[in-house]
Amino acid sequence: MIKSSLEKKTGCLTISVIGRFDYTCHKAFKEAFGGVTATCYEVDLSETLYLDSSALGMLLLLRDNAGGEKATVRLLSPNRTVMEVLNMANFGLLFNIVE
Repeated sequence: MIKSSLEKKTGCLTISVIGRFDYTCHKAFKEAFGGVTATCYEVDLSETLYLDSSALGMLLLLRDNAGGEKATVRLLSPNRTVMEVLNMANFGLLFNIVE
């Protein structure tokens, strides 16, 4: 399940991923940030149980949509399993991961 909220005061969009983060989330994840102009983006992974390569692709799509290298995109509170996948993909070089 994907939930999103835009903090009007800070302009930060938070996207929460609950459960499995895989291809079945593609449409909902893209809709969560599509058409939204934000100053920063946070993906809350605290309730994410699993992610696969399509989820990594969706995170890259978010980063590109947010402005690429100039964008502020934080990945929040991944559990150990999710963190292992992010580390294997070297996502710490592309995203600010906040444990």
